[in-house]
Amino acid sequence: MGRHSAVKPGETRVLEGARVLVTRSPDRAAPLVSALREAGAEPLLLPLIDFERARDQHSLEVALDALRAGAYGWLVVSSITTVRALKEKAAERRLELKELIPDFVRIATIGPSSRRVLEAEGIPVDLAPELVQSAAGLVSVWPTGPANVLLPQADIADAVLAAGIEAKGAAVQAVTAYHTVDYPADPERRLAAVLEAANGWQPGDASRAPELTPAAAKAELASGRLHAVVAASPSAARRIHASLSPLRDCRFIAIGRSTAAEAAALGIPVAATAKEPTPAGIVAALRTVFDTEGNES
Repeated sequence: MGRHSAVKPGETRVLEGARVLVTRSPDRAAPLVSALREAGAEPLLLPLIDFERARDQHSLEVALDALRAGAYGWLVVSSITTVRALKEKAAERRLELKELIPDFVRIATIGPSSRRVLEAEGIPVDLAPELVQSAAGLVSVWPTGPANVLLPQADIADAVLAAGIEAKGAAVQAVTAYHTVDYPADPERRLAAVLEAANGWQPGDASRAPELTPAAAKAELASGRLHAVVAASPSAARRIHASLSPLRDCRFIAIGRSTAAEAAALGIPVAATAKEPTPAGIVAALRTVFDTEGNES
């Protein structure tokens, strides 16, 4: 078992026989695929979303120039995809990612996965929520007082994070770092920077997981052969609703509260929400669902 194993020593394969649909591309699904297999589940892939470089490269370049010049005291990194986008920009300048960020700039992030990836790149994290690992969680622990903050984010990012930090007295410069698109992304625009493996997983670890088309996934749903589907973002929840509804007896598992809220707004019943936005957190959420159903049968 790996350093971040989803199954604790002495536990059985808690998801034996469960067929779980992971709605991520193979290179981004590797950690969860490994964790599901370790817990006894059969992971299947249905890539629904992908990521491309920001259309407005000028605004991103200006913001990064200002970051290097010392205009910001904080850099907020709200996702692993943001790390990938920033690493690509650093590489264009023939820099390591850590060289893009002055030493005095403090780093904030939302969840343990982003923190591990940043630290693997040599970037220490100064602030991250421990209890509620979400935008709202980061806002709740953000220090009150004036500060200049750079927030590179997705084109479809919710305004909660920027607004919440500004309400604490900071000046926030939000800039689009990448675009969320239907899978697959344009090969010429797709984010492809290779991140350091903070948790021991490599992109190729997902290569043996079968990849379904939406039509094949709907057929699996209709036959009752899919037991759960995992959504790792609100945009994934929207695409699951558009591509797969109704889910029938397939349980919807959300990676966090914002994803669960989006699913509920779309009318998708949420079977469980991971307490931590990590592979181990998702396995634990799945276990609560199947344990409860097993006890009721």
